[in-house]
Amino acid sequence: MPVSAQFRANSAFINVSEPTPASRTAENATLDIDRAAQSFVQQGSWLRRPLCGESLDSPPPGHQQFSDGGGADGGYAVDLPGQQSDSGAGPDIWYSSISETGAERNSRLWFCVMQKHKQRQWQFSLLYLVAAVILFYTLQKGGQSNQPKSMSYTEFVSEVRAGHLAEVSISSDELTGTLTDDAAKSEGVKTITAARLPNITDSTFLQDLEAHHVKLIGRIETPTWGALLLSWLLPILILGAIWGYGIYKVRRGTSGPLTFGKNRAKIYDQSSANKLNFGDVAGADEAKAELFEVVDFLRNPQKYQRLGGRIPKGVLLVGAPGTGKTLLARAVAGESGVPFFSISGSEFVEMFVGVGAARVRDLFEQAKQKAPCIIFIDELDAVGKSRASGRGAFVGNDEREQTLNQLLVEMDGFDASKGLIIMGATNTPEVLDPALLRPGRFDRQVVIDKPDLTGREEILVLHAKTVKLAPEVELKTIAARTPGMVGADLANVINESALLAARRGAEAVEMRDLEEAIDRVTLGLEKKKRVMTPEEKERVAYHEAGHALVGFSVEHADPVYRVSIISRGIGSLGHTLQLPTQEKYLLTRPELEDRIAVMLGGRVAEEIIYDGVISTGASDDLERASELIRQMVTRFGMSERLGDLTYGRPLNTRFLSSPFDTEERNYSEETARAIDDETRRIMDQIHDRVKQILSKRVDELREITAILVKKETLDRAELDSLLRKGPAAAD
Repeated sequence: MPVSAQFRANSAFINVSEPTPASRTAENATLDIDRAAQSFVQQGSWLRRPLCGESLDSPPPGHQQFSDGGGADGGYAVDLPGQQSDSGAGPDIWYSSISETGAERNSRLWFCVMQKHKQRQWQFSLLYLVAAVILFYTLQKGGQSNQPKSMSYTEFVSEVRAGHLAEVSISSDELTGTLTDDAAKSEGVKTITAARLPNITDSTFLQDLEAHHVKLIGRIETPTWGALLLSWLLPILILGAIWGYGIYKVRRGTSGPLTFGKNRAKIYDQSSANKLNFGDVAGADEAKAELFEVVDFLRNPQKYQRLGGRIPKGVLLVGAPGTGKTLLARAVAGESGVPFFSISGSEFVEMFVGVGAARVRDLFEQAKQKAPCIIFIDELDAVGKSRASGRGAFVGNDEREQTLNQLLVEMDGFDASKGLIIMGATNTPEVLDPALLRPGRFDRQVVIDKPDLTGREEILVLHAKTVKLAPEVELKTIAARTPGMVGADLANVINESALLAARRGAEAVEMRDLEEAIDRVTLGLEKKKRVMTPEEKERVAYHEAGHALVGFSVEHADPVYRVSIISRGIGSLGHTLQLPTQEKYLLTRPELEDRIAVMLGGRVAEEIIYDGVISTGASDDLERASELIRQMVTRFGMSERLGDLTYGRPLNTRFLSSPFDTEERNYSEETARAIDDETRRIMDQIHDRVKQILSKRVDELREITAILVKKETLDRAELDSLLRKGPAAAD
């Protein structure tokens, strides 16, 4: 049907007609009508159409109202394919083109067309919904009427004896009965079913059937062709769908268990965003000195090759978690300006045997093409664990062993003079395979230890570059307060202090923010809502005052920095903070005994003040003191009775401690009893010494406790003003 438009202006009609292809939609017809109207609109005549039934306005001054000859005023009529108005002359859609752009005209016209389409669509949807409900109800009622009624075997026999059954069909496990017409009307169903009794003969039941003249039918159930096809075809279709989905994922290259052998190494080359260098690493001067040879070789290999020297093929970085092993590896790549392949050891291992080995081959092929470069394997123990640990057992890991074998082969198969260097990092070098650590593979091991006081200060300065610090902040004091912390811990302290300062609306990070951040990291969050009774608060104050007073009294204890009875963490009700004046790498026997004495100060203070009534508050102190005394006896040879021997062989790792660490026992029961006796003797000796110290200074103990209950926290200056100068050690 053609698309036609009729215009009238100044008593003259303009007819525009255009053939319409069968595939033309209403939207295309709208565009054609708009093009057809352009010639009339360009004449400057005024056209106005009612928008889906609106009334006409008066024409502007200087214009005359006109008719399109179809009985409607203002505009032109449109005939669309498949659209008829009530008059048969086309739909009631009218067009206005005064001060409207082409897009606005198309929008107005298409709006009316869509309004009529939506009305018809809504009517059709309502009729479809009603028909669906009626059909569903009919099928449900029909299914219920044809569905047999299930009953017990006793009820089925009763129906037979009552003469209600006309026919009974017997199968291997079921009885099906057809009711007589009268019984069917009363029951409301035509058939009834019951399960046969297992391993019981039906002779009496058959006699009842014969007595009531019931037709008996035997039924042998055989699977139909449809059931056979369904039981065989459905699993095949499911497996085929899974296989097809796997092939689809493989072709698309997405990650998953079916991405065989695809290398997942992240490549950082000299043009990427890896701008790290040795200036971004602090607190590891010895490690940087060891790794500078690698950087110098990658920059100037002729310097070493002219003398016949060979750079190590592999460098293994070992250390505690958070010491900066990965950071150092990236700094080496950034300093030397060569491509950097980074991958985790766990990414080699997948669910299929042989995938890890394929990835190792792929990784080394890519690295050889970009040589000189660095391959960094983080968490090397995930793939390089000793193969001897699983042999001879009932379980093994063939995939990990094959991956390790391929890694060993590849490390032997490349020429180190081309500048291909492998770097690995691990927290547990003890579990690595010996073949991986031999010369020619990982030739050099670089130990990254925890930073000392100077190293911690350098790390704090490095991380504080992006933080606005107050002028009174002393990072050296913060470094002294954080013994044993690694780079990751110190970065966390700086970040926590910045968050605390922002939370209270400060302009800069102050010293109190850093102090609070250290307490949050080491002791836990402050429990402001944990309210203790006055009796508990007083007992905790005596406990912490006992620690502090013994710390001031013994000669070799670290200086007491702060005492607090503010609850932190899960089980801590208070704390006594001691800061060492210098880094110590050796401890003498008197120093260990003084350290144990400070641990026992809280328990002994409770015994003195409360007449021997003790509490559970000293559980952690006793645990740490007992462990330290046992090490003095079994590890350090500090027992005259047991002599200069070590007892037991620890099985824990150097850098990664675990609560399940055990030791191999290599001594007899008699020796074990002697170890227990000697541990108890040393504990009792130090306990008596602490009791003498606190008994002589009980007045000072009460004074510190009274002030601590009121203020909750006492610093070093306040404690010095309360206590006498100098040690008062009691032998």
